[in-house]
Amino acid sequence: MTETKEAPDYSVPALDKALDILELLAGESGGLGQAAIAEAVGRTVGQVFRVLQTLEARGYLYRDSRSGLYYLSMRMFELSHRQEPLRGLREAALGPMRALSEEVQQSCNLGVLDAGRILILAQVETPSSFGFRVRVGAEFPVESTATGAVLLAFTGQGTPDDPALAERVERVRARGFERRDDSLQPGITDIVFPVFGHAGTAVAALTVPYVATSFSGSRAQLVEERARAAASEISRSLGE
Repeated sequence: MTETKEAPDYSVPALDKALDILELLAGESGGLGQAAIAEAVGRTVGQVFRVLQTLEARGYLYRDSRSGLYYLSMRMFELSHRQEPLRGLREAALGPMRALSEEVQQSCNLGVLDAGRILILAQVETPSSFGFRVRVGAEFPVESTATGAVLLAFTGQGTPDDPALAERVERVRARGFERRDDSLQPGITDIVFPVFGHAGTAVAALTVPYVATSFSGSRAQLVEERARAAASEISRSLGE
C-alpha cells in the first residue's frame, strides 16, 4: 500500500486573520466593532485583538473613537497606486478633470474619505490667471464641508448622528449633488458631484471651488453642468 504524502502547510495563522479582517471590512459599507469582526471571521475576540491593533498601527484600519467601530482606510488604495500600470481612481479622473478645468477656467479636485477625514487625491489648477487651488494630500473635516456631505450621502454609510448634518446629507442625496458656500474659505462656492464605482456607491467626490470674479470666465450654472458631466465620465470609466 502506497502512502500519500500530505502537502506541507505553509500557512501563517496571524496573516490569515489579518487578510480575513481586511477582506471583511472591504465588503462593508460601514464600520464593525471588535466582537462583530471576530464573529464574522470565525475567531474569538482575543484572537483578533492583536491583529486589529497591528492593522490600526500600520494604517490599514482606523477606529472611530466615539463608536469604537473599525473602518478600512485608504492605505491599500495608496499602495496599489504606487504601481504605474494599475489604472486607479486618480488616473481615471485626471483626464476629465483637466478637460473640465480648461473649459470652465476653474480649478477642480478629487476627494475621498480616509480615516474619518476628506483626503484630496488629485487636483488640477485653473489655466486662468486667478483661481483657488487645494494641495494634493490635504485633509479636511467631513462634517463641515460640501465634499464631505456628498460622500456621506452616497457612500452608503448610513445617517449621521448629528441631526443638522443628517438633514443636510438627506438634502444632498435628494438633489444628487451639493452647491453651497465654502465654510472655510469666504468667496468660494463649492460645486460637488459624486463619483461612483462599479458597486454603485460613491468612491470619490469631484469638487469645483468656484470663484466668481472677472478672471473666472464661467457662470456657476455652466460650471455645474460641466462638473456633472465630468463626474459621470469618471464614473463610467471606473465601471468598465
